[in-house]
This record gives sequence, structure tokens and C-alpha cells, in this order.
Amino acid sequence: MKYDITEIKVKAGQTVKLTLHHTGKLPVTGMGHNFVLLKPDVDMDEFAQAAIKAKDSDYIPADYADDIIAHTKLIGGGETTEIEFTAPDKGTYDYLCTFPGHHAMMHGKFIVE
Repeated sequence: MKYDITEIKVKAGQTVKLTLHHTGKLPVTGMGHNFVLLKPDVDMDEFAQAAIKAKDSDYIPADYADDIIAHTKLIGGGETTEIEFTAPDKGTYDYLCTFPGHHAMMHGKFIVE
């Protein structure tokens, strides 16, 4: 239960195409994964706690929508999803999986140079 990449480096303004592949076998309801890239200064733990309450929206809390740069859909074992977005300004950003309890191990740094 971890991302195989915990640091992603890109250039500011670059088009980023990210592919998330869930290598497990459990269904999305039991062991879903996603990728959520947060804006700077967002408290990852606070965001993850709010996400736990957002089951109906795939653990993407509507009240925190303005804190998200980009996110994938929630996927289950054997599934793949892709997103494409423009890299934000230079800086270091947090990303995480918002499925309940996952952010403690499933997180990383998105570094924009």
C-alpha cells in the first residue's frame, strides 16, 4: 500500500500526464487508490481527515475543492486511470491517496522547478 514513486519533478507550466495503475487485486470499495495533488500550504492531515467523510464523492471533499490542483478518480485492483494538467508555479507540493487511512503511507512530493 504505497506509491512506487514518492517524488515527481516537472517544469513550471509543463503539461503533466500522470497514469495511476493499481497493482492490487481488491475492489475499489475495499482498497481504492487515487492521486490528489494539493495546493501549497494545505495541511495534508486535515485534508485527509475531511476526505474520510466524502465517501459519496470518491473521498474528494467538496468543501476542500479549492485546495486541489488535480486528482484522479478512485480505482480498484487492476484498474488504471490517467489525468492531464498544467504544472503549477515553482515550488514543492504534496500529493496523497485519500482513501481512508491511506495517506499515512501513500503520499509524496511534487516538485516544480
